Amino acid sequence: MNTATDNTVFTIGHSNHEWARLVSLLRAHGVTAVADVRSSPYSRSNPQFNRRAAQESLKAVGVAYVFLGRELGGRPEDRSCYVEGKVQYRKLAETMLFKKGLGRVVKGSRSHRIALLCSEAEPLACHRTILVAQELAISGISVGHIHSDGALEAHSVAMSRLVHLLGLDEKDLYRTRAEIIADACALQAKRIAYQDEGMIERASA
Repeated sequence: MNTATDNTVFTIGHSNHEWARLVSLLRAHGVTAVADVRSSPYSRSNPQFNRRAAQESLKAVGVAYVFLGRELGGRPEDRSCYVEGKVQYRKLAETMLFKKGLGRVVKGSRSHRIALLCSEAEPLACHRTILVAQELAISGISVGHIHSDGALEAHSVAMSRLVHLLGLDEKDLYRTRAEIIADACALQAKRIAYQDEGMIERASA
């Protein structure tokens, strides 16, 4: 298991956990504040993680909650972030709204141990890792991903896992590690980024 520094920003997916299990995972890593980065903070199958319920339940156990789905969510309202109906993470990362949200996380990490909350259990299957955590890491922030079994995976380790998962060469003599990881994130973004089918239908109508 990887260790975290005092100003580490964590990420976690609520998956289909019982509420008590999520709380135990947060407590195990000393999390004191949750930043919800779901664009749509609701779950029919797991209503315990709906925005209002999550906020109230976290407050009851002494954990602060802030909704940042508008700023850092993977389904932006800004149409300029889409190409042929698919979200482009690089375009999204360049918007002022995203940068503002990222800045709030960085500032908050100075006084809280923050966990970015989304829904997917696997970090590499979620924009919280491929987009948000990657941008934090680029800015020099330490990031750790909390897995369902409680293990903590450093973001650098997660990126190495992604590189191998995609069959890329992490020891390419002609590219830096940062360039290889950027390519891996771009490829993964094509796999997982939100696709607005309605936008495609409207464009073809």
